[in-house]
Amino acid sequence: MPYSFPQYVTEAITGPMPDPPGLKLKKEGLRAKHPVVFVPGIVTGGLELWEGRDCADGLFRKRLWGGTFGEIYKRPLCWVEHMSLDNETGLDPAGIRVRPVSGLVAADYFAPGYFVWAVLIENLARIGFEEKTMYMAAYDWRLSFQNTEVRDQTLSRIKSQIELMVSTNGGNKAVIIPHSMGVLYFLHFMKWVEAPAPMGGGGGPDWCAKHLKAVMNIGGPLLGVPKVVSGLFSAEAKDIAVARAIAPGVLDKDLFHFQTLQHIMRMTRTWDSTLSMIPKGGETIWGDMDWSPEEGYAPRKRNNGNGSNDAVKTENGVTESVAATKKYANYGRIISFGKGTHHSRIHQRFDFRGAPKGNSIANATCSDVWTEYQEIGFSGIKAITEYQVHTAGDILDLLHYVAPRMMARGTEHFSYGIADDLDDPKYNHYKYWSNPLETRLPNAPGLEIFSMYGTGIPTERAYIYQQPSSLTECSIPFRIDTSATEEDDDKCLKDGVFTVDGDETVPVLSAGFMGAKAWRGKTRFNPSGIKNYIREYDHAPPANLLQGRGTQSGAHVDIMGNFALIEDIMRVAAGANGEDLGGNRVYSDIFKWADKIQLNL
Repeated sequence: MPYSFPQYVTEAITGPMPDPPGLKLKKEGLRAKHPVVFVPGIVTGGLELWEGRDCADGLFRKRLWGGTFGEIYKRPLCWVEHMSLDNETGLDPAGIRVRPVSGLVAADYFAPGYFVWAVLIENLARIGFEEKTMYMAAYDWRLSFQNTEVRDQTLSRIKSQIELMVSTNGGNKAVIIPHSMGVLYFLHFMKWVEAPAPMGGGGGPDWCAKHLKAVMNIGGPLLGVPKVVSGLFSAEAKDIAVARAIAPGVLDKDLFHFQTLQHIMRMTRTWDSTLSMIPKGGETIWGDMDWSPEEGYAPRKRNNGNGSNDAVKTENGVTESVAATKKYANYGRIISFGKGTHHSRIHQRFDFRGAPKGNSIANATCSDVWTEYQEIGFSGIKAITEYQVHTAGDILDLLHYVAPRMMARGTEHFSYGIADDLDDPKYNHYKYWSNPLETRLPNAPGLEIFSMYGTGIPTERAYIYQQPSSLTECSIPFRIDTSATEEDDDKCLKDGVFTVDGDETVPVLSAGFMGAKAWRGKTRFNPSGIKNYIREYDHAPPANLLQGRGTQSGAHVDIMGNFALIEDIMRVAAGANGEDLGGNRVYSDIFKWADKIQLNL
């Protein structure tokens, strides 16, 4: 019997819907066993005001992030001021305290009607889970990971809560479910909790082995995401770039009667957490001028709307795509100035590093929308474009050049390289703990790690930018060239963005490489041989509007309502292991791409 009118209408049109995972597994006799901890990602957790300026009068303990976002429209400049962190310290500005909402309500819904964790929580409740066995590890996602402990003692609170839940649930170890940037945050936590005080939590070298059954990473940007680069560089990703092209000037000038993108850039560049997702591993992982692991990628074709495709799963879990192997894109060229530059052989580049800055484009009218571009001047902007192509090996230097204050803070908290010798004492510092290429997994051979993510959706990988033609005092000088498009369906360039397989936000390479290769078996990154499983969820959009966001989505956030993913999580929380789930389930070419990467294991 349908439990709601929308379901009744849907079933009348499309036929009976499958039972929700909670109901299905309850019928099978599964019951709650292991306590579960949810670790939300960036932007999905609510933030509320505890102290503010006069312009924020009446907003005490009201949500500034999440909910209805009404304050953006009522007092936009005030909202930007309170959502920004101090540009020097990365902590609270004087007189402002914005703190994470606590409890399951912190991230069950991002906005009214837009679920994040709510569907998973509801299904877990059907087999007996409740608040004493479920915990939302809410944190201020704007801060660097270590600063969440410095300011709020969040890591200590997570440690204490896990210990409490394990001890009050018969010693059953916890199942950790991080999503998106929460995957990096919990990777940092696993190093912090075992590291000696005062830098770490002092839990000792066997804390993870004693308290954790499984870490089920959902949509984890373990090796970073290219769209963070475009966001920091020009406050753009694909959708913003298209909007600017359709309605020139709207986002630049008068959406809220002020320079919208400039204020967004100023605000987001104070959020140190975003720097955790700059691509890691340089050209070894992401490719160089003429090579990338995904070279030859072409989108897989769907035969119908039920999620089937032309991928064939082999016995070892590797999928062979029957797509053409022609090289369509130089994905290693993450930023190119001009479409021709992206495809052509580059004979000479003028290095921007150390290029003089000057001829400032700033004046007094820019003080409210300062983005650091006003300090590099026309000569600095010219030096960046004359370099023509920026690979993963150049990106850090590029960001240091255009945003030195931001990157000075960031490099105190994050690192992006590949460790030569993990026994080097320098890797005991917290700045390395969220980079899986510069840290070891804990000594916990009984732990299992799942890499769970969507596939089959075009996902941003590289960008073509316009050559700056005219500059105004307060403008962001760089824009994605939305006129750069290849019409062939097999091509991966649209609106100035090259795409590859992923979940619309995180490329498969970032979400899956560690589980497919660097953490598989006993390696220097996984010395105790923690078992790793790849669980991919091939995207199938809803058949009609009545199905909402669907139950087979592989999209970065919508996957949280994917019935197959929810069932996998519930089975593990009820006591199953990775082999019980069937081991690896792979639709992409992640194993083939991982084999192309030459990394000392």
